[in-house]
Amino acid sequence: MKFGKEYASQMVHEWQEAYMDYNSLKNELKKILKFKKKNAPLPQVAVTPKGSLRKRLTMYRAFSGLHNSFTGSPGKNNEDEVTVVNSEGDFETTFFVSCEEGGECELVFFRRLDDEFNKVLTFYHEKVGEVMAEANKLSIQMETLIALRIKVDKPSIGMHTTQVMDPSTNDNSTLSPASVDPIHLTSPNRPEMEAIQEVEMKNEEILEEEATRRERDKTKMNPMGFRPAPLEILDYVKINVEPETPLSTLRNCCMTSTSELSFSKEELRKAEEQMRKAFVEFYQKLRLLKSYCFLNMLAFSKIMKKYDKITSRKASKSYSDMIGKSYLGSSDEVSKLTESVEVTFINHFVNGNRRKGMKVLRPQAKRETHRVTFFMGLFSGCSIALVAAIAVSIHLRNLLEHKGRGQYMENVFPLYSLFGFIVLHMLMYAGNIYYWRRFRVNYPFIFGFKQGTELNYRQVLLLASGVSVLALAAGLFHLDMDMDPKTRSFETVTELIPLVLVFILLLITFCPLNIIYRSSRFFLIRCSWQCLCAPLYKVTLPDFFLADQLTSQVQAIRSLQFYVCYYGWGNFRTRSNKCQESNVYQILYIVVAIIPFWSRFIQCLRRLFEEKDSMQGFNSLKYLSTIVALVMRTLYDQKRGTFWRVMAASTSGITTVANTYWDIVIDWGLLQRNSRNHWLRDKLLVPRKIVYFVAIVLNIILRLVWMQLVLDFQELPFLHKKAMVAIVACLEILRRGMWNFFRLENEHLNNVGKYRASKSLPLPFNYDEDKSL
Repeated sequence: MKFGKEYASQMVHEWQEAYMDYNSLKNELKKILKFKKKNAPLPQVAVTPKGSLRKRLTMYRAFSGLHNSFTGSPGKNNEDEVTVVNSEGDFETTFFVSCEEGGECELVFFRRLDDEFNKVLTFYHEKVGEVMAEANKLSIQMETLIALRIKVDKPSIGMHTTQVMDPSTNDNSTLSPASVDPIHLTSPNRPEMEAIQEVEMKNEEILEEEATRRERDKTKMNPMGFRPAPLEILDYVKINVEPETPLSTLRNCCMTSTSELSFSKEELRKAEEQMRKAFVEFYQKLRLLKSYCFLNMLAFSKIMKKYDKITSRKASKSYSDMIGKSYLGSSDEVSKLTESVEVTFINHFVNGNRRKGMKVLRPQAKRETHRVTFFMGLFSGCSIALVAAIAVSIHLRNLLEHKGRGQYMENVFPLYSLFGFIVLHMLMYAGNIYYWRRFRVNYPFIFGFKQGTELNYRQVLLLASGVSVLALAAGLFHLDMDMDPKTRSFETVTELIPLVLVFILLLITFCPLNIIYRSSRFFLIRCSWQCLCAPLYKVTLPDFFLADQLTSQVQAIRSLQFYVCYYGWGNFRTRSNKCQESNVYQILYIVVAIIPFWSRFIQCLRRLFEEKDSMQGFNSLKYLSTIVALVMRTLYDQKRGTFWRVMAASTSGITTVANTYWDIVIDWGLLQRNSRNHWLRDKLLVPRKIVYFVAIVLNIILRLVWMQLVLDFQELPFLHKKAMVAIVACLEILRRGMWNFFRLENEHLNNVGKYRASKSLPLPFNYDEDKSL
C-alpha cells in the first residue's frame, strides 16, 4: 500500500482537516517535476556520416543523459544554501535558490509546506493544552475519590483528620489521611483490619523493604500529581451522579434533590464507575493525540524525501531537524501523561493487575473470522432455497385460487409478515454498515458502542439470514401441515408454529449468556427501554435514532398486537377471530401505532428543556403532526366516508411536507443554495453527486405511499389488502434504510467540523467555588 492511502486510512476521522494535506503537497511536487521535465535541455545528437557505428552514438546519448540528470547549480550539495527555517512565531522556510529557473514552483511548495506545518503545530498545541487541563481536573477528582474511599471504608478516620503521625515514632494508633497510601484502597468492601494492614504493612519482615520501595516509586505511583487527599476536601464536595432509573428521575423532579455526600457505599460505587469510564475515555484521547503526532511527522518526512528525490537537493535533513526541535517533535507531555494514566488506572481500579488494566485501556480490535462468512452464506443459500420451495408449493397446489386464501391472508399472513419486516430492516442496516465503513463514517463512535463490540455488516447479515431461515422454514412447515390430509387434524400444533417462533426470538434476544452478540443485544434492549420510558432518561443519539427506526415499523408493532388478538381473543384452531371488530381493539390499533412517534415527541421536548434548542421544539411539532395524520388515516380506514378521507388527506399532506423538508434539509444537511456543491452541502462523502439527488427524489416518492390508502389502491383485485399493507410497510423500511446512511453521514461531518473525536463524560464530584481547595 502506498503511503498516501495508508496515511489516509490511519487518520482520526474527525480530525482529518487538521492533518497535513499530503496529497496537495504531492501535487505541488508533481508540478515541479513536470516543469523540470519540460525545461530539461534535450540531448545533442551529432551528425554522423552514413554507415557510422551505432555503438558510438549510443554511448554518447547515454553519457548525455547521465550528465543532464546531475547537472545543477554549484553549491546545491550544501543544504544550508537550500533552506533556512525561521522559528520566531510561526515557522517559515527561506528558499535561497528561488531566483533559479523553476524556483518559483519550489517556493510555492515551501510556502504550502510551512502553512501545513503551522496548521498541524497549532492544532496539536491546542489539543495538548486541553488534555493537560483535563488531567488537572481528573487529579482533583481522584483526590476526592480517595478521600471518599477512606471515609466509607473507615468512618472513624474522620475523627483524626487533624492528627498527623509523627514519623519519628512507631505509634500506629492514630492514622492520618496523609499517611494512607491510596493505591491500596481499591475495594470498599474490605474488612477494616485487613485494609489497615495492607495500608501500613503486609508483615513485619518486609516493612523496611516496603518503605524503601514506596520512597523510590513515590513519583511513579502518584504520576498525575494527586496526593493522598485530606478528608477536609469532602466538606466542600457535592456528588454528581446522574439518575439511573425512572423512579429516581421522578423523585428528583417531585422533591428537592440534595447532592450532598452521604458517604454511602452506593455513592462510592457510582463515583468509581464514573471515574473508571472517565479514565478510559481520557486514555483514548491521549492515544489519538500520539497517533496524530506520529503520522504527521512521518508525512512531513516522506514529503521532504520526495522533494529531495525530484530536485536532487538535500533539504530534508534541515527540515527534519526543525520538526524535531519544534513542539510537535520535542514535547513529551502526552507520552508522560499516557504512562501516568496507565499506572494510576492499574493501581486504583484493577488492584494492580497490569494485564487486566491494559486490556481495559487498550481493547483489542475485533478479529474477522471465516466462520461468520461461512454461516452467512449457508443461511442465505438456505433462505433462497426455502423461498423457491414456498413458491413452487403455492404454484403446484394452486393456492392463489384456493377457497381458503382469504382466511389465510387475514389470519396467518400477518403472523409471518412480522419476521419479514424484521429481516428487511436488518438487511438495510447491514447495507448501511457496509457503506458507512466504505465512506469512513465513524458509526461506532456516533452510536457510542464499546470499542470492539460493534457488529460489522457480515455479522448483521448472519443474524438476518438466520432469522430468515427460521421464519421461512416455519412458514413452509405450516403450509405443508395445513395442506397435507394426514396432518390436517393437528390444527393446534399447526397454528402454534408462529407463536413458538416469536418465543424463540424473544428467548435469544433476552438470553443472559454470552452468546449471539450479547453486548449488542443488551445495548438494543437498553435503548429500547429508554425509548419506552422517555422522557425519564437523558436523551442520547442511540435513543432517538432507535425511536426513529421504530416509527418505520408501525406495521410490525401492529402485528404484535394481532398476535395477542389471534391467540388471546380468537379461536386460532379454526382461524376465526372477531377481535378486530371490537372497539377496544380498534382503539388499541391506533394507540400502539403512535407509541414510537409519541416517544420521539417526548424526547424532543426533553431536549428542548435541557439544551434550550428551539429546533427541538419544531421537531416535536413535526412528530405531533405525524401522530395526528396517522390517527386520521386509521380512522378513515376503519370508518370510511368523505369527511374522514378529507381529514386524512389534508393532515397527511401537511405532515408529508414537514417531514420531507426536515429529512432533506435538517437531517441530511442538503439543499444548501450557496454550498460548494450546488444545492447539496460543502462536504460530501459519496463522490458521485447524482446519488444525493436520486436519494432526495426517492425520499419524496416514498413519503407519499400513504396516498394508496386515500386513493384505495388496496382494492386492486389481484392483490389482497393485507399484501398491499405489507408492501407499503416494506417501502417505508427501505426509505428508512436510505435515510439512515445520509443521516449518519451528516452527523459524522458535523463531528469533523467540530473536531469532536471523543466523548465528554460527566465527572462524579462538583466543588463549591465559595470555598478554597
